[in-house]
Amino acid sequence: MTRDGSCDLPASFTLASYARDRAASLIIALLCAGGTFGMCMVLGLSTDASIAISVFILLCAAFAFSIEYARRARFWRDVQAITESAHGACEAAELLPLASFLEGSITLDLAEHISMQASTELTAAQADAEAYREYVELWIHEAKTPIAAARLILDRMSGADADALGREVERVDNQVEQALYYARSTALQKDYAIRHVNLAKAAREACKRQARFLVEKQAIPVIDIPDGQEVLSDAPWLIFMFGQVVANAAQYGARTIRFSSHEEALDTPHGHTVLTVEDDGCGISEADMPRVFERGFTGTNGRASGTATGMGLYLIALMCQRLGLGISLASEEGAGTRVIFSFPHDRRLT
Repeated sequence: MTRDGSCDLPASFTLASYARDRAASLIIALLCAGGTFGMCMVLGLSTDASIAISVFILLCAAFAFSIEYARRARFWRDVQAITESAHGACEAAELLPLASFLEGSITLDLAEHISMQASTELTAAQADAEAYREYVELWIHEAKTPIAAARLILDRMSGADADALGREVERVDNQVEQALYYARSTALQKDYAIRHVNLAKAAREACKRQARFLVEKQAIPVIDIPDGQEVLSDAPWLIFMFGQVVANAAQYGARTIRFSSHEEALDTPHGHTVLTVEDDGCGISEADMPRVFERGFTGTNGRASGTATGMGLYLIALMCQRLGLGISLASEEGAGTRVIFSFPHDRRLT
């Protein structure tokens, strides 16, 4: 786009490129003008008259060339503007202007055909993705049945082996839960409901679900949140996100995991509640910080432990985006990590 809001021509369409494309017609026009001059001289016309006729022919050719160039330039400028502003290929194909020359009409017909093919393929791909997501959700629900049965059996067992097996079952359950929320986060429809959620209660529930892992890693959660403080969010998703943060902190050496909250800009439309989850673990290296929310990125610590999947923080960032929450992370290697959630008070501004 230019500064005045108009759109530039496509880079491949210039006056020079158009002239090269019409080189044969231009050469023929020059030959016609030269031939006319020669015939006029042979017929006995004066030199001035012969030149005037030849120049007239060249001017007619130049005028026709200019008109055709202007028509095409206007068409391709409109096409460029539409393709830059349209939201998707299908919308762009529907908005393309009518062409007043043959090549443009052929191009539009091809674009419409390609758009229809792309729309059909996209619909099929979305149907396949939805069917796969539904299968994954069904599999996860089925997998939870033997996990629950294993826990009941473990309740009747005792000893070190039972404790070790219980920790492994808990780890499997956490991974299954993570897969479930990932499948739901990619659904076409919204799988959440925004309600008032008690922040302290959600933090306690997240720590309770990770209790066995916290005991194993000797990590102590501290909930420093007012009991009556509420935020607008989805409770199950929020508990899952807090659980992922707690599990990450315990996995990487934290001895204390502290939840604290405060409110900012209460007297403005952009007021929000800030929740900070801070730990004293090993921290994240400066080189890894820009990529912590990328899918599958494990970083130096994750590769050293050999058990990281790189999905925890990615899912948290994805869910915050879906829920309209802010998320940021600050860390110093060897000093711990802070994960900061921001809950807007006015959901209309998200």
